[in-house]
Amino acid sequence: MGIRFILMVNKQGQTRLAQYYEWLTLEERRALEGEIVRKCLARTEQQCSFVEHRNYKIVYRRYASLFFLVGVDNDENELAILEFIHLLVETMDRHFGNVCELDIMFHLEKAHFMLEEMVMNGSVVETSKTNILTPIQLMDKAS
Repeated sequence: MGIRFILMVNKQGQTRLAQYYEWLTLEERRALEGEIVRKCLARTEQQCSFVEHRNYKIVYRRYASLFFLVGVDNDENELAILEFIHLLVETMDRHFGNVCELDIMFHLEKAHFMLEEMVMNGSVVETSKTNILTPIQLMDKAS
């Protein structure tokens, strides 16, 4: 399957966006998010951006005040996921203009829509920023 979940978390460990591509109960999600966020936020910048947790490989990257965490299968390519995180941030930057935590909070539906355009059932299906943002720009024009 590839990608199991995508989290966007602030420096205080509060989840700002969560997208899961496998079924977990709400309690399991809360526990998993808490464990992963504590583990990733405790790491220094000199440590690598890959962490193994339970049966997942966590690939994360910090941009400004947001941490982007992606849980993947153990056989997934970590560098490809880092590149996906960078593409996601670049896409959000292009739309919001230097994406920050407030952009995610106040435009959560657009952030989810971007993710839905990029990832389907745990697989990356779109990498063109133009193709990802065109439907969002059309919705903005219509409203």
